[in-house]
Parts: sequence; C-alpha cells; structure tokens
Amino acid sequence: MNEIVAQLGDKKSPKRRSAAKKLRKLKDVDAGPHLLAALEAELKDVRTWETQYQMIMAIGECGYKPALPFINELAKQDFEATMVYVAIGDAIVRLSIENERDAAPIFKLLDTGNEMLIDGALRAMAMLKMVPSDSHIKKIINYVAARELNQGIHFWVVAAAPGWSGAKVEEYLDYCAKSPREEITSAVALARKNKYKKWSPL
Repeated sequence: MNEIVAQLGDKKSPKRRSAAKKLRKLKDVDAGPHLLAALEAELKDVRTWETQYQMIMAIGECGYKPALPFINELAKQDFEATMVYVAIGDAIVRLSIENERDAAPIFKLLDTGNEMLIDGALRAMAMLKMVPSDSHIKKIINYVAARELNQGIHFWVVAAAPGWSGAKVEEYLDYCAKSPREEITSAVALARKNKYKKWSPL
C-alpha cells in the first residue's frame, strides 16, 4: 500500500487518480489519512474533478470516519463538476451509518434537494445492500416514485430492492418495469429474483 499512497503525491493528476482507484479497491482504513490530505490539496484545482471524485469515493470505501466533518462541509460548497456531489453523497452515507438499517443519513441528504448528492446516497444504499425499516423503505420509495420513469434516480433504489419486501416494494417494481431505460428494467428483473448484481463502480 505504501507505493500506492506515495503515488497520491504524483505531479500528474491521472497518476493520483489511479492511486485513489486502487485504494478504493483495497478498502484499507489506514489509507484514510493519506487520502484526506491528498484530497485537501486536490481541491485547489477545479480542473481535476475526476481525481477529486475518486479520492472522495476512496475515503468512503475505506471507511475513514474522521474525514466525515470535512466531507460534510464539502456538501455545502459549489462544484462546477456536479459529479463530485455523487461521491460526496456516497461517502457521507458510508461514513455515517451505524448499521445496514440506518437510513437517517440518506434522509438528511434527501432534504438537501441536491439531486447529485441524493444520487450518491442512494448509490451507497444499493452498494452496501442496506435494508432499512419498512417505514423508511416506504419513505424512500415515495420520494423517488414521484419522478418520471426515464430519470436515473430510480436505478439505485431498484438495485437496492432485492433485500426488501412488502406490497409497497412490489408496487414500485411494477412501476419501474415500465421504464424506457434498460438498466432500470434489468435491475427490476434482478430484484424480483432477489438477486443482487455486482454493479461496476464509477
């Protein structure tokens, strides 16, 4: 890991981004302090948003909880490259939840109204195979069901659904089965078989 951590300080952004991707896969909490320090430096250059994205995702996937206050502050900042918010939302959920049923961080992000933050939060929910309480599942479904079927926000909720049950879930899956987007209908088919897919991380 030491070689990868050293690469976070490379002069070239693609090299730093590559290091962050590798650390995402390792999921070693000891990489956390190095990633946070690298991110603080990276944020000074708006052009390297893809590298910032990977560093934030890596912090979340490494489970480095001391970074949470800093990541929470980033959620309030303006980013021209809105994809950065996806990483922020994902990391906040990963670093905040107490267990797989803890949907409180997700609802806090829903309240922001920031679509990309919300997308990141729902992505983390699916990737972590979270199973919130029935009442929280209903609230999440009610939030996304108000959106048109061609909107990507449905994807991660459907991707999380294999671990969920109940009439509300079935009703929502029936709704999403009519989506014009193939990735959503494919996720519906898996959810109905109670199967999770190993979705490729961005």
